[in-house]
Amino acid sequence: MTNNPAAELIQRSNALGADPRNTNYAGGNTSAKGSETDPVTGQPTELLWVKGSGGDLGTLTEAGLAVLRLDRLRALVDVYPGVEREDEMVAAFDYCLHGRGGAAPSIDTAMHGLVEATHVDHLHPDSGIALATAADGPALTKECFGDRVVWVDWRRPGFQLGLDIAAVKKANPQAIGVILGGHGITAWGETSEECQRNSLEIIRTAEKFLAERGSAEPFGAVVPGFEPLPEEERRKRAAALAPVIRGLASTDQRQVGHYNDSDVVLEFLSREKLQPLAALGTSCPDHFLRTKVRPLVVDLPATAPLEDVVARLKGLHEAYRADYRAYYERHATPDSPAMRGADPAIVLVPGVGMFSFGKDKQTARVAGEFYVNAINVMRGAEAVSRYAPIPESEKFRIEYWALEEAKLQRMPKPKPLAGRVALVTGAGSGIGRAIAERLAAEGACVAIADLNGDAAEEVARSIGNTDKAVSVVANVVDADAVAAAVDATVLAFGGIDLVVNNAGLSISKPLLETTEKDWDLQHDVMAKGSFLVSQAAAKAMIAQGLGGDIVYISSKNSVFAGPNNVAYGAAKADQAHQVRLLAAELGEHGIRVNGVNPDGVVRGSGIFAGGWGAQRAAVYGVPEEDLGKFYAQRTILKREVLPEHVAAAVFALTGGDLTHTTGLHVPVDAGVAAAFLR
Repeated sequence: MTNNPAAELIQRSNALGADPRNTNYAGGNTSAKGSETDPVTGQPTELLWVKGSGGDLGTLTEAGLAVLRLDRLRALVDVYPGVEREDEMVAAFDYCLHGRGGAAPSIDTAMHGLVEATHVDHLHPDSGIALATAADGPALTKECFGDRVVWVDWRRPGFQLGLDIAAVKKANPQAIGVILGGHGITAWGETSEECQRNSLEIIRTAEKFLAERGSAEPFGAVVPGFEPLPEEERRKRAAALAPVIRGLASTDQRQVGHYNDSDVVLEFLSREKLQPLAALGTSCPDHFLRTKVRPLVVDLPATAPLEDVVARLKGLHEAYRADYRAYYERHATPDSPAMRGADPAIVLVPGVGMFSFGKDKQTARVAGEFYVNAINVMRGAEAVSRYAPIPESEKFRIEYWALEEAKLQRMPKPKPLAGRVALVTGAGSGIGRAIAERLAAEGACVAIADLNGDAAEEVARSIGNTDKAVSVVANVVDADAVAAAVDATVLAFGGIDLVVNNAGLSISKPLLETTEKDWDLQHDVMAKGSFLVSQAAAKAMIAQGLGGDIVYISSKNSVFAGPNNVAYGAAKADQAHQVRLLAAELGEHGIRVNGVNPDGVVRGSGIFAGGWGAQRAAVYGVPEEDLGKFYAQRTILKREVLPEHVAAAVFALTGGDLTHTTGLHVPVDAGVAAAFLR
């Protein structure tokens, strides 16, 4: 027994989980046994530390461990009611917890506790699963490892599998681990170092075996016309298809998307075995729980006209939904959970790439990563044998497992904007930044668009990783740049649902001093820029078929005739009327268009910091540092308007409560009577 088993376990877990060759994200689990003093009895107590349900090895911390009393866990063997009722044992784990118990124990807890070894690893390496899914896996395992690794037939994870592996370990004292048919590997050791070494020996030995023993082209020959398109053409087509595919994949529930055109994906999509292998689906439970039973595969060449691909996608999607419902009805029992949704999680488009979907960006990205794992598994199995995943009926037993359903029911309620994708222009500072931060905080994925790329990147980083926010350099007066910004948003998150036209600037001059250049610049950025952004975004939204929101950050100056402000006020009035025009035009597509009319936002504003503040202060004869107070005192509420107040109005318009509101302008000006809407 080790002195600090939990610390050793975390160190080993992080090292194994950091290398995707060893296991997939959130896949597998590790454990360690040791002794601690029971605070109640004062006596040493044997404990099991094991990765809890839903955790990830690469990022595991002590908070992610479940801690159980080993004597009580092993005593469950005496009350085990048999494989037909093995699910009951999961609830019994709660009676084995030590103290508060830490994280929720996973279904694999029994395996870790029952195997007579101080340290145990259960992993999902591509090389191990390749052998586990090969048609002659037992013979190949013997050929690859001799008697150091033993084959265990497929069994759904649970208490009985733990008993089976414990028995194999006891009957084969020379063995360092097992290949679990259709599933993965398990290894053990008396020290953490030995266990890690044994896990890596199994993984690396399998990799070497597959490389040396395998055929050169396990997926068959390249199919003419299915080769990858050149990168620029490929990504342009992906951006055009992504909203269409996302709309189809969101028929039952809105999804966020992820696009992958890596070499491993494109190579698989170009080969003659694509269709038959894809139809077999994935095998490892972690894989198909995220990728569904099989992907949707487009059966047209990469060079097919775009309109033909779109039409074919719609037909294939209808067939996929019918097939999925038939799959559910073939295997469902009266006790099965209701069908969760019949849309694909993985869509494969030859020559273009893979589109994966989930309730949020991380789920969509991980689904794609798991399908890449599945491609690697299929390659390995086909290289040395024939890919033979677990039966469809077994996949259903796991996908619609009562324990999986209970896990889903425990998930927290989604935030109001969960599953929605937003593009905010001028989001590198001030109002735009506040809007982007608020939308992200409410669950949206956000593209931070700004002329200043460094500022956009800083805001995106402050919000989170690329699963939450991405930066986009965008000059809104350039139609090509706007189209590229929308394409970048679509490729990052699968589509677009919410656009905020916030980019702006202002030059305060009286009529006789306002130059043609002043006029053109302000109208280009705000009037023309908003038009270009709305046009490009609406095109994607209409292709998606999911409706959407377009919000204009106009100004009280769109209706209020302030002094020395002709160019800015006229441009804002143009924006305000665009709201009405587009609300009337886009309503048939479920796209709502609304506006927000703030008073002068001084604090945190890029416009005011860029000289506008000094100009307006001079107009009103107040010190620049007192401009915000001056604006506040002329309002009914005597309150200064801040960026977060404008962001709150944007959220109010788009957060789900005002579903029947379009063509509205919301004043956020603390009450400027001269700007009351009439």
